[in-house]
Formats: sequence, structure tokens, C-alpha cells
Amino acid sequence: MSSKKKGGIMPFLLGIAAALVVGWIIFPKVLYVQETQPVRFSHKLHMEQIGECNLCHSNREERAYATRMPSTKDCALCHYTALTGSSEEKELVREYIKKDKQVPWKASQKQPDNVYFSHLAHKDLECRQCHFDMENRDNLPPKYVNRLTGYTKTTMKMHECERCHARENTSNACYVCHK
Repeated sequence: MSSKKKGGIMPFLLGIAAALVVGWIIFPKVLYVQETQPVRFSHKLHMEQIGECNLCHSNREERAYATRMPSTKDCALCHYTALTGSSEEKELVREYIKKDKQVPWKASQKQPDNVYFSHLAHKDLECRQCHFDMENRDNLPPKYVNRLTGYTKTTMKMHECERCHARENTSNACYVCHK
């Protein structure tokens, strides 16, 4: 009988490399679908002019802070006619404000259905603590949606919430956040 060596280390290493490429590069690109915002928007410009998040991101009826995306009526308060003459602003006025049509903004964070998050309970925090320094962004980031779960890639993870609750000496009990 001949004792030929089968395989060796090279096929094993090639298999590991292929698995890593598929797992780290190809699978995430297949798992997430990218959605772009309907209108280019600059938080940086609006923060320079307005200075507060809650003027556009609030639910005045419930007196809650930052619980919704701005409505077209919110935009129309300043933009009933184009202020800057930019093509993006002209599109906003023409396609949404003049037609009284809601801008279909795409929220970049969607919490799981079993999570209750209250912006009102977090009103004393700065928005950037959770929203990645949005006030300095000249463009809205694309939204990446997981094809399987429907959640966004940028949805805050539980360990981030737990870390902040521990730092602020706030309860980390399950019922505080979970329905």
C-alpha cells in the first residue's frame, strides 16, 4: 500500500480565507439592502441656521422630544419658497411642499418590536450621544436594511444602551426597555 499524503495545510488555509471573505465581505453585502433618502438634506446647514434638533424632530401634540421625522408642514414653515436656490431645495418645494405631499424620509435607526424607547425619558441627553454626530453631516447617510429582520444596520445595540444606563446609574432591568 502506498501512503500518499492527502490535503495538507494549504487547502485548509485557502478554505479559511474563502470563508472569511464570504462571511465578512460578500454576506453583509447580500444581507443588507441600501436605501437612499428621497431628498438631499444637510443637518449641518440646518443646525447652523436653527441650532436645535427639537424644532424639526418633535411631537408637539404629545410634548415628546424627537419622536418623529419632520413633516412637510414643518419644512414649509421656512421653505414655502426656495431660500437658497439649490436644486435639492427647489425639488423639496416643487415635489413635496407645493403638492402637500409627505417626504418619505427613511429613518436610519429602527428599534426591534420588543423594545420600547422613549425620547422623552432621554430628553436631558444630547442627541449626538446616540445619533452619531448628525449635526455635522452635510448629507444624510444611506439607510441599510437587513433583508431578514427589517432592522437597520445602525440600530443601537443592547450593549450600548446597557453601558449608558450603567454610566448614568439608571436601571438596566429588562422591563425598563422591553415590552
